[in-house]
Amino acid sequence: MVWDDETIRHLRDLWTQGHSTAEIGRRLGVSKNAIVGKAHRLDLDARPSPIRRDAAKPATERPSPYPRMAGPTLPPLASAGGPSAPLATPHVQVLRSPPAIGPRPVAPAPAVTPVPRAVMPVAPIQVRRSAPSCCWPIGEPGTKTFRFCDDASVAGKPYCDEHAKLAYVKLRDRKEDAA
Repeated sequence: MVWDDETIRHLRDLWTQGHSTAEIGRRLGVSKNAIVGKAHRLDLDARPSPIRRDAAKPATERPSPYPRMAGPTLPPLASAGGPSAPLATPHVQVLRSPPAIGPRPVAPAPAVTPVPRAVMPVAPIQVRRSAPSCCWPIGEPGTKTFRFCDDASVAGKPYCDEHAKLAYVKLRDRKEDAA
């Protein structure tokens, strides 16, 4: 669109009357975004947001949808002990203050028993034939009767001899069939 002086004057008039950008666009035959862009370039007064908002409430007045629980959410671990208990590491000695004259007795570390890991069942290994098998699909995929040909494949091809003849058709064979 060409913005001539008459169109710009009309835009300014409609803008000062308070019409929406979409309404001004309809009256001038241009898009709403064209009106917004031209109003910005002409440095027209900013419009209030079309989104109606009530007086903004401070965040502290809003009740939280998930109130916080007081105190810890989980009980402390038994191995962690309290805040004054030494760490349960077998090879580390924790000293709370400098040693007095002579060595300070250290309590023996509690015995750590390993936790047995769950044994996952292993799927049986499927034995494949040493020779590659034919990958020609037979039946409708997704049904119980769907399978692959599984005959011995031709060297260098994924299909058996019968299915390789169907899959690999020479171009001149097609021309001969069409004639």
